[in-house]
Amino acid sequence: MSFFIPEGYAPAIDLRETQKAIKTVKDFFQKELTKQLNLTRVSAPLFVTPESGLNDNLNGVERPVSFDVKETGGQAEIVQSLAKWKRFALKQYGFGPGEGLYTDMNAIRRDEETDNIHSIYVDQWDWEKVITREERSRETLEHTVTSVYKALKITEDYMAYEYDYIGHVLPERITFLTSQELEDRFPSLSPKEREYEAAREYGAVFIEQIGGNLKSGKPHDGRAPDYDDWQLNGDIIVYYPVLDIALELSSMGIRVDEEALKRQLALAGCEERAGLAFQKALLSGELPCTIGGGIGQSRICMFYLRKAHIGEIQASLWPDDVRRQAAGAGIFLL
Repeated sequence: MSFFIPEGYAPAIDLRETQKAIKTVKDFFQKELTKQLNLTRVSAPLFVTPESGLNDNLNGVERPVSFDVKETGGQAEIVQSLAKWKRFALKQYGFGPGEGLYTDMNAIRRDEETDNIHSIYVDQWDWEKVITREERSRETLEHTVTSVYKALKITEDYMAYEYDYIGHVLPERITFLTSQELEDRFPSLSPKEREYEAAREYGAVFIEQIGGNLKSGKPHDGRAPDYDDWQLNGDIIVYYPVLDIALELSSMGIRVDEEALKRQLALAGCEERAGLAFQKALLSGELPCTIGGGIGQSRICMFYLRKAHIGEIQASLWPDDVRRQAAGAGIFLL
């Protein structure tokens, strides 16, 4: 998707009111999410060392931003997500089954191609929760997704009450579909086109089982092999009428155990990662079983405030031609 301005779009509230509304969304949603999932806020790192194995490889092709540290003489990397760090943190803080943490994650994704919903700056709530080994199941995953979706729905209800123009978009319930079910139903469409068809039909969907190859021999989307279990993960995607698109609000999943990690490292052809600190701790049984995910802060603010560009929510770098086009349409990009 490249940058475009929806026909007839005009911001419903001005720049200053938007900033106030952003705070309203963030404050309310955080409280609701922590209540639904029993989470405690903790502080998180902005950067980690490469040898720790804690950084997230995302789809496997994104390059982290790295820099040298004068004092140590070593290298550090800006985090791309905190998926692995959170699991270490749960152990360090002594959280038990049913308890979890969340944190504000800020990242730079230098290879991101920006458009209406993508930026090289990422801000999200990263959360992680301890589960028992017996709870590593699809039932646990879908129950947790339902809780996250409940927080999203309650927040929309609140914002629609506070701001008359917002209205209601989200359905009462989220629909669960596997990535293979989508491919079977729409074999001639691309994964993104399938997501659009599903989101438009149901309003809100959770696309399960992302990372492994489908019957076509291709994955629905890429996932690093050493955090999500590809059989027990997925994305919350909603239909966004302002842009007429399928909008991903959250990616989440039950994390790999020892067997899933070995299997997925082999499938991905990167078994050497088993020697990194995080992966060694996991394979030796030192880390708890967990479920977790990320929820884009600017992304959900954009959704609730019915904005056409994420730059109306967050300050980042945008191409000069995009800024000019947006300004010509009365859209101010931060």
